[in-house]
Amino acid sequence: MKKIAVLLSGAGVFDGSEIHESVLAMLALDKLGAEYQCFAPNVNQMHVVNHLTGEVEAGEERNVLIESARIARGEVKATDELDIAIFDGLIIPGGFGAAKNLCNFATNGSDCEVSPEVSVFIREFVEASKPVGFICIAPIMIPRLYGEGVNGTIGSDLETAQAFNLMGGVHQEAEVQEIIVDEERKVVSTPAYMLAGSISEANLGIEKLVKKVLELV
Repeated sequence: MKKIAVLLSGAGVFDGSEIHESVLAMLALDKLGAEYQCFAPNVNQMHVVNHLTGEVEAGEERNVLIESARIARGEVKATDELDIAIFDGLIIPGGFGAAKNLCNFATNGSDCEVSPEVSVFIREFVEASKPVGFICIAPIMIPRLYGEGVNGTIGSDLETAQAFNLMGGVHQEAEVQEIIVDEERKVVSTPAYMLAGSISEANLGIEKLVKKVLELV
């Protein structure tokens, strides 16, 4: 049975993992007969957002690993607990947490860096030539992790696509139901809620992405 790591960035679209995308990815893995294990960096979130009002909660702090446990039903490990030998691939859901807690794209744009804990974690999959699927805004990390000429998509947002290209990637425009595959590097990406107007629309690309990651194993 194939075993896939799922990298979370908190719980909630505005300051953590997009919950629909995370659950849909895990559901797709389960339906296709794969096991999965959730991981998250043991660091504090960039900030905490009130998801009812959209406002930042001044003075409040939350931990990414602890918040990710809400989605993982407690079954989550810190990124430094990875044993790469037992995993066949990795999937990274989106949500602003990917751009705030996994990297700093939300504040630094094309000058962003992947956080040290996360970079070490993902690079283990890269260096072992194991497939990685990036969902929604998470693909913005692809150029930083794979270098010049890597293909990926965040959908069709012009500004984000330009940032992807400025970092050395080759952005491919895609519709919500499409995936972009860099076969050489075993990288798969899909827009999901960068374009989706509903949970069923988001699911179209996510199911294809999960299937392709498993095929690339």
